[in-house]
Amino acid sequence: MYIFLYAPIITLAVFSFNDSKSMAKWNGFSLRWYEKLFENSRIMDALYYTVIVAVIASLVATVVGTITAIGIHKMKQGKLRGLLLNINYLPILNPDIVTGVALMSLFVFINMEFGFTTMLLSHIVFNIPYVILSVLPKLKQLPDNIEDAALDLGATPWYALRKVVLPQIKPGIISGMIIAFTMSIDDFVISFFTTGNGVTNLAIEVYSMTRRGISPEINALSTLMFVSVIILLVLSNISQSKKTINN
Repeated sequence: MYIFLYAPIITLAVFSFNDSKSMAKWNGFSLRWYEKLFENSRIMDALYYTVIVAVIASLVATVVGTITAIGIHKMKQGKLRGLLLNINYLPILNPDIVTGVALMSLFVFINMEFGFTTMLLSHIVFNIPYVILSVLPKLKQLPDNIEDAALDLGATPWYALRKVVLPQIKPGIISGMIIAFTMSIDDFVISFFTTGNGVTNLAIEVYSMTRRGISPEINALSTLMFVSVIILLVLSNISQSKKTINN
C-alpha cells in the first residue's frame, strides 16, 4: 500500500531533475525546471495566493473555532447543544461541490465581487468546523472544576481563560490550525467556485494546466512542498522527543 502511495511521489521528485520535458525518458540531471519555476510568474502568483489565503484563513478559523468550541462546551447538555454540534458536522459531511455552489450563490445574492476576499471568506467558513472538532475533545478532558479553582485563587475569568484553560487545550488548538492550513492548501472545488479574475491558487492553476499539459515546473514545485512537509514532520518529532526526555 505504501509503495503504491509513495512510488508516484518519488517518480515525480526524480523527474523534477530530468533535463527533458518528458517523463518517459531520462536525459540527464538538471536543475533547469527549478530555475524556470521561480521565473514563472503565474505559478509564483498562484503560490502566493495559496499561502496567504491558507495562513489568514487558518489563523482566523482557529480563533473563531476555539471560541466557538469553548462556548459549546460550556452549554448544558440538551437539544440546543446537540443541534449546534450537528450543524457543525454538516460542512464536513457535505460534498465540497455543494458547499462551493452554495457560497457562490450567496456571494452573487449579496452582489459581492468575486476575488481574493470571497476565496478567503470561503476558506475561513469551511475550516472552522475542523478547528471546533479538534478543540472540543481537549476541553472535555479538562477537570470540571479547574476554572472554579483558578477563580477561587483570585484569578479573573479572562486571566483564568488565558493562563489556565488555553494552555491545557493548546495541543488541540495547534492541531486544528494545522488541519485548517492543510485543508486550505489542498482545496480546489470551493476555491474554483468562489475565486475571481486575477486570483488563483495552486490547485486551480494545476487544473488549468492539465488541458494543455502539465509542465515539469509543477514537478519541481511539488517536490519542494513535499520536502518542506517532511522537514516539518522531522522537526516536530524531534521537538516531541526532547519534551518527552525532559519530562
